Amino acid sequence: MKKVWYKGGVALPVRAVRGATTIDDNTVREIVKETRHLLCIMIEENNINKDDIISIMFSATRDIDAAFPAAAAREIGLTDVALMCTNEMEVPGSLQKCIRVLMHINTEKTNKEIKYIYLKNAKALRPDLTGKV
Repeated sequence: MKKVWYKGGVALPVRAVRGATTIDDNTVREIVKETRHLLCIMIEENNINKDDIISIMFSATRDIDAAFPAAAAREIGLTDVALMCTNEMEVPGSLQKCIRVLMHINTEKTNKEIKYIYLKNAKALRPDLTGKV
């Protein structure tokens, strides 16, 4: 049986919100602090109700190993959301000390209305979205 999320009798589509940030130091404090900051901005800028978050995937470059970025989600109360952490592909010349987030949500918004959030050095990943062309 197919499950569909309804709001007021209307089926809501699933959308993905992307974001990324960087850290200066590979420490538990820095990883959790910067990931928490990114998640809060993603939620605020997209006016996301925490109950509408389906799951969040986190990827980190291989130079980040002091903590799981998903710990930040638990700190902001996302205790009943599916979370997964993985390593980012190692591509020569790619951005280092980078944490990426892919958040799946139920929403009435279209893909064009979703705001992707890129902070710190991660702005270089999507200059078309951050105005850093």
